Amino acid sequence: MNNFIYAKQPAPQDTKDRHGLFTGFKPSTVLLPKGFRISETTAPLTVDIIYEKDVAVTLRDGTTIYTDVLRPVTDEAVPTIVSWSPYGKSRGNAPQYDALFGLLGVDTSHLSGLQKFEGADPDWWCARGYALCHPDPRGCYYSDGDSRWWNREEGEDFHDLVEWCGTQDWSNGKVGAAGNSYLAASQWFMAAERPAHLAAIAPWEGLSDVYRDFAVRGGIPDLAFSEVLQDAFVGDNQREDLIGDVSAHPLLDALWERRGADFAKIDVPAYIVASYTNTIHTPGTFRGWRSISSEQKWLRIHGTMEWPDFYRIEAQEDLLKFFDRFLKGLENDWEATPTVRYTLHDLEGNDRTELAADQFPPAEAVATRFYLDAANGALTTDAPAAASTSYDAETSEGLASFSLTVDSDTAFIGYPSVRLYAAAEDADDMDIFVLLQKLDKNGELLEQITVPNNGPQMVGITRNGASILINKGSNGRLRASLRKLDMEQSTADVPVQSFDTEQKLTPGEVVAMDIALFPTGLLLYPGETLRLTISGQNVLGGAMPGHKDVQPNNKGRHVIYTGGETASYLRIGTMPFVED
Repeated sequence: MNNFIYAKQPAPQDTKDRHGLFTGFKPSTVLLPKGFRISETTAPLTVDIIYEKDVAVTLRDGTTIYTDVLRPVTDEAVPTIVSWSPYGKSRGNAPQYDALFGLLGVDTSHLSGLQKFEGADPDWWCARGYALCHPDPRGCYYSDGDSRWWNREEGEDFHDLVEWCGTQDWSNGKVGAAGNSYLAASQWFMAAERPAHLAAIAPWEGLSDVYRDFAVRGGIPDLAFSEVLQDAFVGDNQREDLIGDVSAHPLLDALWERRGADFAKIDVPAYIVASYTNTIHTPGTFRGWRSISSEQKWLRIHGTMEWPDFYRIEAQEDLLKFFDRFLKGLENDWEATPTVRYTLHDLEGNDRTELAADQFPPAEAVATRFYLDAANGALTTDAPAAASTSYDAETSEGLASFSLTVDSDTAFIGYPSVRLYAAAEDADDMDIFVLLQKLDKNGELLEQITVPNNGPQMVGITRNGASILINKGSNGRLRASLRKLDMEQSTADVPVQSFDTEQKLTPGEVVAMDIALFPTGLLLYPGETLRLTISGQNVLGGAMPGHKDVQPNNKGRHVIYTGGETASYLRIGTMPFVED
């Protein structure tokens, strides 16, 4: 039994912007004929679809949830793809989502509008012999019970739905899962429960450890997105209160362990999609790739934001090939797909994508230490003499900067991390933010919007926030008092804090901290510069437009020590880049 905190959630809403064509509760089975259109903004159906609405499913504890099932008109048994999230099973065509995708320039004109938000399009998949299952989880909308939110208990519920799907008379007994964000994160928890009918998963960017990835990243509470997201749980009952959990459990304890996926138990084939730039999803997606036990797993690292990537026809065709292999048993050549397909960003309009490797980072990448040199503001492979620099930790202008200019085409790729020796002059703690960026030959900072709308409007939106919509560089953060490492989870590539012990500082005390940055793939040409900045403020801003930024708890000045016995360094994989 968990001891999560619960709070009352909003009642079901049918407001104009949140209302989808099939939002209301109406258990029924209808035939949507070929040519049917949800609205003028959606594509007509290419096939007839059987739409079973508000089907009751009983979970192991007797709770009833409701799901929609959309399946092809056929006498043959078909596999099922489940999209699990709390955003409303019938609301993928709600105006608020049309407005969001329109703002970002994501082309959804080829979609039927029957898809769940961030989920696969039933028309496209039914035409290829798949059923789609769209549940409202426990406590959401008209489903019974109190809502569960990213934890192993929710994984049990998802498990039960997978087993229900696998035993229906229209099912071939094979079930998969797919989708972005929540639809990806929920897969980690479900797959660890090992439902018998689960044949494959396809998590397309999703966190996997709520404490480390989301609520208290780097040991620094960051609850702005939680405040927004908790309103997505709409129903008559209660929902788990993540913000209350952070207040009551500031350290990573047994409660938070329940909010981290048990990767060792995930052994089904997995097609994992990631990017380097999603400030909510990137660390958790790569952790899932590294940690699951599946012998058959593939990683594709794309170069944009997840929504435009997921809804590309080419991406869906790639996913189809994967599911055809493991949900239909077709002897296609999926196994010839490279284990890893990665991207190198040059941030100058010529990103390299679909680069093949057997692992990530590629075997050719050599982990290299670049020592911080406070005397010269440099990154160097030779350890410098002892020196220090400081900055005002209470202002965004205060920072320490270290740079390296390359003389040949060089790829910086893998899992960057920083060993940092630092002190707070006037405080017993410090929040540190680290950012790794690229400058062009003229010393101009290079950034890249990750959605199709990259015009002045999006430039303005992302200037001081909306960090998942712009590549500002590989970033990391850490609260010094929570610097203790978890030696079982930490590797040479990725330091991992235990977050279970608070070690306050004495003002002026120099401490060593190991800070993991987001994985990256960055291509520099001769004369271009790699720059590492260290600050007391988060220059990325909030995750989405209008979201508040994290509020660090800093006072006075931070001092960064380099060289000698306090040899701070950046560790990152490097390899020469030669164009094929």
